[in-house]
Amino acid sequence: MATNEFNLNKKQTKEIKYLNKDFSDFRGDLIGYAKNYFPDIYNDFNEASPGMMFIEMASYVGDVLSYYIDNQMKENLLLHAEERVNVIDIARTLGYKTKPSIPSVVRLNVYQIVPATAGGEANMEYSMKIMEGMEVESETGIRFITQGSVDFSQDSITSPRETTIYQTDGSGVATYFLLMKTVDCLAGEVKTKDVVFGTTPKKFDKVKLDDKNIIQITEVLDSDSKKWYEVPYLAQDNIFEKVENSFSNDPDMSTNKETVPYIMTMRRTSKRFTTHVNSDNTTSLWFGAGVSSEPDEVIIPSTTNMGVSLPYGNTGNSHINGGINIDKAFDPANTLFTRAYGLAPRDTTLTIKYIAGGGLASNVGSRKISTIINSTAWFDKDNLDNATAVFVENSLAVINLEPASGGRSGETVEEIKYNALAHFSTQNRAVTREDYLARVYAMPAHFGSIAKVYIDNDSLGNQLAINMYTLGYNEDKQCIGLTSLGKDNLQTYLSQYRMLTDAVNIIDAYVINIGVDFSVIPRPGYNSKALLLTCIDTLKKIFDIDNWALQEPIVLSQVRTQLDKVEGVQTVKDLTITNLFNTEKNYSGNIYDIESATKNGVVYPSMDTSIFEVKFPDKDIKGRVVGY
Repeated sequence: MATNEFNLNKKQTKEIKYLNKDFSDFRGDLIGYAKNYFPDIYNDFNEASPGMMFIEMASYVGDVLSYYIDNQMKENLLLHAEERVNVIDIARTLGYKTKPSIPSVVRLNVYQIVPATAGGEANMEYSMKIMEGMEVESETGIRFITQGSVDFSQDSITSPRETTIYQTDGSGVATYFLLMKTVDCLAGEVKTKDVVFGTTPKKFDKVKLDDKNIIQITEVLDSDSKKWYEVPYLAQDNIFEKVENSFSNDPDMSTNKETVPYIMTMRRTSKRFTTHVNSDNTTSLWFGAGVSSEPDEVIIPSTTNMGVSLPYGNTGNSHINGGINIDKAFDPANTLFTRAYGLAPRDTTLTIKYIAGGGLASNVGSRKISTIINSTAWFDKDNLDNATAVFVENSLAVINLEPASGGRSGETVEEIKYNALAHFSTQNRAVTREDYLARVYAMPAHFGSIAKVYIDNDSLGNQLAINMYTLGYNEDKQCIGLTSLGKDNLQTYLSQYRMLTDAVNIIDAYVINIGVDFSVIPRPGYNSKALLLTCIDTLKKIFDIDNWALQEPIVLSQVRTQLDKVEGVQTVKDLTITNLFNTEKNYSGNIYDIESATKNGVVYPSMDTSIFEVKFPDKDIKGRVVGY
């Protein structure tokens, strides 16, 4: 009897399978389960029986739930997700912003006419300045927006100007000149939207723009004409701001205006927002959570209102008098009311200006963009002839000599996936040498054009510092050191990406000017003068400064090989590199012992970071055609 009682009271373990995923597997497993554990209770498994109805209903529910669980799991993984909205959201968590539309880009020629001076030169007092954002239109009705200003008074390496004779009088003396500059444009139409915010702010408020294919937000102003700034994420409170390099903005730095037209400044702002592309290709603006009118130091706990005020306190006699006790708990959620994530708009109207457009239709042919829709152009008319000034204003014209290209529809789901992964791998930071090089060359040219960069460890032994050797170009494309403003802009730019503990020393590299002397033996039947010119042109291409980097040696055998390949050259007899350093002839003045630096046919650079430069190719490359 004891054994039987034990068997009756023993808990029976039932086998459950967890590998079934679809309707048929669930159905078969439920039938087997019933036969195994309830053989005496139910054994009617006919298709029309009530028991089979309940088994199949349970199998149906299990199949549906299994499908949605698997699908939800898949949609949480970037590479396996299929729904566009999920792919966009996951990409955003990786720091990648989806492109709703890709606009075409084109370089636009901008022209104006100026009168001649009494001396027969272009009168630059009539030169105009055109602000960024000029709107132009193609013959097919596609609009384009200029991405930079046009200043006809400036002629520099970063903003060259072409000047040609436009009109002459009966004696052939120039009366008018034609000025031409180029500016980059992208396809799109400028639109605005006003959004009214009430007196009660809302944390992380959102504004949806109804237009699709919004390329960029150009400006957001509140009722007080205060600017709101777009940031990658709301916790970032520092932004780059572009300020025109003028005397009024910075009297000292304005002397560098031709080479560095803009000053890069970094400022902290609580008025900021992020943008988010929705699945329907519309764009939303997301604002911050700062809804409290109290200062942040009142909301966030500090040493004056937290632990130091325990019974032994922080006052001189608090251990005697009992100190000040905390009488209420601090709510960690209070941090969301601060400006740490930006302000929430309140009691204001935001005017949002943006560019919408792009796509395949924005790819237009050459010479199709010629109509100016809207522009802000001016010059100082004081003391100028009014009739001539009106003529000059009306002479403004544009044309695209090359077709606008690159426009296409927004990213596909697959493109978003792989672009997000590629973006995430960069981490938007500067840690390695390659990171710094990529960041330096990515800095917009209007903050200072950087032509050459070389990075080395700090020679003084600071493990957290790097030496960044740099050079720029002058108007004749010759290597020069960066201006002080160019260096300041570069430091400001890198501060957003470098590690907090890292230091970057920006140093001018040395320029070693060289001359090239050679002689070649011709093949029979070739004209010596024509052959010499061809060889000199070949060396000009070899020593083009764009092809050379800091600390790059001159491999003489490679230069000889290129000369040997010139049609008509039998052999290269001599090839000599010399140092040119006469400052009176506008050379750098840096003296370098080329002979001592040449080992096994290689001219090695200096221990001090430098570059070899043929400064005046027309006279510094000399050659002869000789016989055997």
